[in-house]
Amino acid sequence: MITTTRVVATATALVLLASCGGEKSSTDTTKAGMATSAGSTRVDLNGAGATFPQPIYNKWFSDYAAKTGIKINYQSIGSGGGIRQLSDMTVDFGASDSPMKDDELAKAKGGPIMHFPTVMGAVVVTYNVPGVTQSLKLTGPVIADIFGGKITKWNDTRVATLNPGVKLPASDILVVHRSDGSGTTFIFSDYLSAISPSWAKAPGRGKELQWPAGIGGKGNEGVAGQVKQTPGSIGYVELAYAKQNKLSYASVKNAAGQFVEPTIESITAAAQGAISKLPANTDYRVSIVNAPGAGAYPISSFTWILAYRNQTDSAKARKLKDFLKWALTEGEQSAAALDYAPLPGSLSQRLATRIDSIQGGGTP
Repeated sequence: MITTTRVVATATALVLLASCGGEKSSTDTTKAGMATSAGSTRVDLNGAGATFPQPIYNKWFSDYAAKTGIKINYQSIGSGGGIRQLSDMTVDFGASDSPMKDDELAKAKGGPIMHFPTVMGAVVVTYNVPGVTQSLKLTGPVIADIFGGKITKWNDTRVATLNPGVKLPASDILVVHRSDGSGTTFIFSDYLSAISPSWAKAPGRGKELQWPAGIGGKGNEGVAGQVKQTPGSIGYVELAYAKQNKLSYASVKNAAGQFVEPTIESITAAAQGAISKLPANTDYRVSIVNAPGAGAYPISSFTWILAYRNQTDSAKARKLKDFLKWALTEGEQSAAALDYAPLPGSLSQRLATRIDSIQGGGTP
């Protein structure tokens, strides 16, 4: 009883002290904490979308904040999620490895959406085959049959013939694919649809597919993680994710009949023909998969930042335009170190003019 009385008395004294002399101090402290919190978490622009370019975008946003103080928050939720959030006007910009379709553009609540290529990358076929240290060689039709569930063993004749001298096990192939709406899936299925008539019919081309075989992983990081920890598996990820996880990946036969590894040079070679043929008034929704020409890696693509032409907030419009211009000049210098191919200078100049057409303070 004595102990309880003392505790109650002490608690009562503290409450009275706070209500009499401590109120102002407490309020000031709360305000100071809120100010500190607001200062540390202030965000100038919000974006969401593709995981494919996340490594380069993270570096860009960090470098740009250090240079200008402008903070950009980016959520890598997949291309499908980025398109949805931009269409619903819940972010300032979206990011996608799959250009928006006409019907998607028509549904956007904020009016016309512009596509800005930022870098070029490669989707690689990565695998975990115990005992195999060589880089496997694969063709488009064989890749389509593996991911279509028609080739189910690593020592299948169609795989072994392409890789003489490689001791392939008689174990099952476990396919790993994306479980979310994904621009990486779009690039991969765009390529398979271009080289395999049966794939083009089903499951076809898209950000989300009805996969005939395998298990799903969320994001490039999810697929890379599944392949890394699962012997006998095969998947598809952006080149940077395969390198970061020290995963093996295949050389793929291109339209010129060469087996080509994904490199900065082979990605650039894939884009050369497409870029030279782009008309002046293009909207840059172009595919460069299965590109002609020697040295071109066949599963290459642009990745895009998406933005409304008419921005409702003029201050954010200016910040977005400034960032995009910085990304296409200084930012491009970081691309190769992260296994992305930078845009050619001539294309960056064309895009700078296009950025100027973004308007601020407009009404959708």
